Amino acid sequence: MKKIVVLVSGNGSNLQSIIDACQQNRINGHISAVFSNNADAYGLQRAEQAGISAHFLDPKAYADRISYDIALLKAIDQYEPDLVVLAGYMRILSPDFVQHYQGRLLNIHPSLLPKYPGLHTHRKAIENGDKEHGTSIHFVTEELDGGPVILQAKVPIFEGDEEEDVISRIQTQEHTIYPLVIGWFLNGRLVMEGNTALIDGKVLPPQGYASE
Repeated sequence: MKKIVVLVSGNGSNLQSIIDACQQNRINGHISAVFSNNADAYGLQRAEQAGISAHFLDPKAYADRISYDIALLKAIDQYEPDLVVLAGYMRILSPDFVQHYQGRLLNIHPSLLPKYPGLHTHRKAIENGDKEHGTSIHFVTEELDGGPVILQAKVPIFEGDEEEDVISRIQTQEHTIYPLVIGWFLNGRLVMEGNTALIDGKVLPPQGYASE
């Protein structure tokens, strides 16, 4: 069975959706370990409750981002993962880390990329008067939130919406599409070639599979 390692920094609701999908055999694989840069991340508790190895790696114990990422990489590699999944992991990864897992490193970002890379995406969408917002799953490259998009989900923004309303709408979609994409990858349907995502041998468009 294929092995997944998940990186989290906070609540871990997407982690939970992946745990559930594995337990329900919707993903042909299992989570071998969960790592976090935050000792208080609830995602670590979710892992422990599911009987998954949970690890906190303290950034303060390392001189810089590169040395931290080297230690993280070595710890992850002990589990020999087929796929590394970022699920609300709030650290920018060093180029060496990204290159080491090139083509088997996924992230989910709460915007319709390439719109709103980085932080505070929901707030930006509301402040700019956008009528729709969304979430994107992409392969990770050295460009922040710039890797090839695999799948997006769109949600409406209604007049009077608060940030929490939009977040809730988006997370509902994320919990469906992230396990789906992970399943595609572990079944061999999804690959990254160069800076392009392919599913079943077909190149995906810039906004990913079934963008419309």
